[in-house]
Amino acid sequence: MKRREFLRNSLAGTALLSTFPYELLAGTKKLYPSDRVQLGNTGIEMSRMAMGTGTRGFGGSSNQTRQLGIKGVSDLLLAAYDEGINFWETADQYGSHPHVSQALKKVDRDKVVILTKTNSNSYQDVKSDLERFKNELGTDYFDIVLLHAVTDPEWNTNMKGAMEALSEAKEEGTIRAHGISCHSLGALETAADEPWVDVDLARYNPGGIAMDADVPTVQKVLTRMKKNGKAIIGMKVYGAGKLTDKKDECLEFHTGSGFIDNFTLGIESYEQLKDIQKRLPEASVRG
Repeated sequence: MKRREFLRNSLAGTALLSTFPYELLAGTKKLYPSDRVQLGNTGIEMSRMAMGTGTRGFGGSSNQTRQLGIKGVSDLLLAAYDEGINFWETADQYGSHPHVSQALKKVDRDKVVILTKTNSNSYQDVKSDLERFKNELGTDYFDIVLLHAVTDPEWNTNMKGAMEALSEAKEEGTIRAHGISCHSLGALETAADEPWVDVDLARYNPGGIAMDADVPTVQKVLTRMKKNGKAIIGMKVYGAGKLTDKKDECLEFHTGSGFIDNFTLGIESYEQLKDIQKRLPEASVRG
């Protein structure tokens, strides 16, 4: 049975973990977090892995900001940069813009890719957010800006103003690509077919944990999304921390999917950074 047929017909949430299809998902060459990858059709090239700054991010803070502070997060991002990981993921909701800004002071802006997100849903609020984000991050442009944690299945109608603001920013050169982070199946279904979406941040792991639906359903939608020319960045790789005893399976699941361009991990320590650098190459070819 071909890999896609197996994934479409046989994946069943947590049941997958007891019968993990290593031979179907194993790659032919080792992959590394620092590999340079083209993000779909956006023209943006970045590391395969993003340094996420929003583990349990809510109310303007995250594990990273709460535990490490501005200097600690900045030092961690710079340590990753020195290892070739130049994709940094942040969001207004995480309160980590000042932390990323501190790291940006130590590197050339055009050498890193910055993804941030807005929770606003109107034209004027998004315009205001972008101006504020420039000051908070210390940059005059963003690589990727997403509408954050959207659940409304009719978001492309109800958030037209927000979409227009991001489209204008892209035309002006303030952002390079725009898109959405979905937190419901309805929102994800809409994103798969909405021409406005350049990039989707999608929850995907072999346990079906903290996802928009069960594994086979999400896999089907993301396959369609990829066919429609959208870039896909994977998140919740370790199932919001509930699959850390299955890290190798989770990584192989992501890299062997055939439709995920990059992925983000909420790294909280140098030890975790070294772990993923050592683990991913072996997991990606595990058969």
